[in-house]
Amino acid sequence: MEAVDQLASAGTFRVVKEPLAFLRVLEWLFAIFAFATCGGYSGGLRLSVDCANKSESDLNIDIAFAYPFRLHQVNFDAPTCEGKRRETLSLIGDFSSSAEFFVTIAVFAFLYSLAATVVYIFFQNKYRENNRGPLIDFIVTVVFSFLWLVGSSAWAKGLSDVKIATDPDEVLLLMSACKQQSNKCLPVRSPVMSSLNTSVVFGFLNFILWAGNIWFVFKETGWHSSGQRHAADTMEKQSSGYNQGGYNQDSYGPAGGYNQPGSYGQVGDYGQPQSYGQSGPTSFSNQI
Repeated sequence: MEAVDQLASAGTFRVVKEPLAFLRVLEWLFAIFAFATCGGYSGGLRLSVDCANKSESDLNIDIAFAYPFRLHQVNFDAPTCEGKRRETLSLIGDFSSSAEFFVTIAVFAFLYSLAATVVYIFFQNKYRENNRGPLIDFIVTVVFSFLWLVGSSAWAKGLSDVKIATDPDEVLLLMSACKQQSNKCLPVRSPVMSSLNTSVVFGFLNFILWAGNIWFVFKETGWHSSGQRHAADTMEKQSSGYNQGGYNQDSYGPAGGYNQPGSYGQVGDYGQPQSYGQSGPTSFSNQI
């Protein structure tokens, strides 16, 4: 308890208020919802077959199925309406690959988000000590963003196929008794898919969270800091170039061309004593 109080008093948990850690906490929670709503699903449907001979009817045919949705392994018995003989049928389809892939991504995302949050809170100094930690974090975040997009899309398609395969009207078509017009086949109860629909929603929400967190993780890497330094150096070079350029010099000042002793000064070509200077009158007076 004293260690926790010291950490809290030192402001260690303030990092959770920053976008990087806050999004990691949301990713952790949403990953739980994703694999719980999909991996914990179990449902079923009920059918009714009313034969022309009432003694052969079966009004309560229950078919149960669950994750990972290997429906071809779900068997059930149905009357044939031909005496006491019954037939064993199975649902159609195997959708375990997309469902298991989705849940696997959710579980690993949950574990990584939890570990990253612990590092942010308790080992933040070591995390930012060198570029290795942020760089690994950035790469993993990009990979999980891609996996969430692929896994959620695949599971959304798989869920639509599961709904078709477990549709009571489609299952009734598998029964030989329902192909005879004298028998009445009706769906009694359809499977409830609300939790599976929720899992798809959480899958795409996880993709948005992980994709949005890429920028905040990128800011922790050396790539971002080096990019800022390069931009700052470029701006400094541009500003120094303009300051040293001819337009900022005192071209018309004391050192300018027009302020230097011109051609009409004492040193120029026309600055030497000419024939119309002082020597002219002196020579004339001497002659007189």
